[in-house]
Amino acid sequence: MRALLVVNPAATTTSARTRDVLIHALASEMKLEAVTTEYRGHARDLGRQAALSEDVDLVVALGGDGTVNEVVNGLLHRGPDPEGLPRLAVVPGGSTNVFARALGLPNDAVEATGALLDALREGSERTVGLGLTSGTPGSEDEAVPARWFTFNAGLGFDAGVVGRVEQQRERGKRSTHALYVRQVVRQFLGEPHRRQGTITLEPEDGDAVTDLVVAIVSNTSPWTFLGNRPMYTSPQASFDKGLDVLGLSRLSTAAVARYGTQLLTSSPERGPHGRHAVPLHDLTRFTLHSKVPLPLQMDGDHLGLRTSVTFTGVRRALRVIV
Repeated sequence: MRALLVVNPAATTTSARTRDVLIHALASEMKLEAVTTEYRGHARDLGRQAALSEDVDLVVALGGDGTVNEVVNGLLHRGPDPEGLPRLAVVPGGSTNVFARALGLPNDAVEATGALLDALREGSERTVGLGLTSGTPGSEDEAVPARWFTFNAGLGFDAGVVGRVEQQRERGKRSTHALYVRQVVRQFLGEPHRRQGTITLEPEDGDAVTDLVVAIVSNTSPWTFLGNRPMYTSPQASFDKGLDVLGLSRLSTAAVARYGTQLLTSSPERGPHGRHAVPLHDLTRFTLHSKVPLPLQMDGDHLGLRTSVTFTGVRRALRVIV
């Protein structure tokens, strides 16, 4: 088997020594080329090259969810082709690793490498659905390039938190769960639209949902992890279905306390709920419009401000080794 290993040297939970051990383990089982990323977007470029090559059977992403997202966007730059494109494998190296853990992989890089090698020997893989965003025709964001996401996206409050975390990391702060919690508090205190939302969700079929403060889009469940604790916004979300959405129309102090508690105690059976919570399940296509520009995030990557984004759930988009 011919494989490309894409290594993010800035991955927060893998040392250079650990990476060397993982590379040696993988190279003992396959014809491996290991490339270390050197700039933002490099993993995407490597994924694109692998998709265009006839010599790569497998692309292994060693890094966090951002690295995986870039590789996926490179592999799918011409669209899904599960049978024709290289398969994807993930070795978690970031602080949270939602995509890998949602696939059932160990959160430890060494253990995940062992599980990957076992899966390759057994021929174990699955074809997963992904989310796709694009600029909405007729909107000021119409020309924004399409982009894939693997596990979640969000417009509004949660994307603002992601943006604040990225600012802190650029200042040298480590990506920790405590850092995220602090930025949640700061985003809440600075949120100007928490009592009257500006977002309208327009499904392809059905009635529009108006006045949302935040719209959290899930392609799988759980939504994220706080340490080892999974948190579920849309418990029914699945790689085998369309996209799920949790919309919140109020973020008062009492509402934040209630939804925060519900998130911490959420389960595969029940996520946040209540009068101001709007859950939608298994959507193929919908658009989020906002009266004012709001932050957008995908797979934990802040993508700037948007007033309109169209989402599509694409089933059976990519083969993944599990």
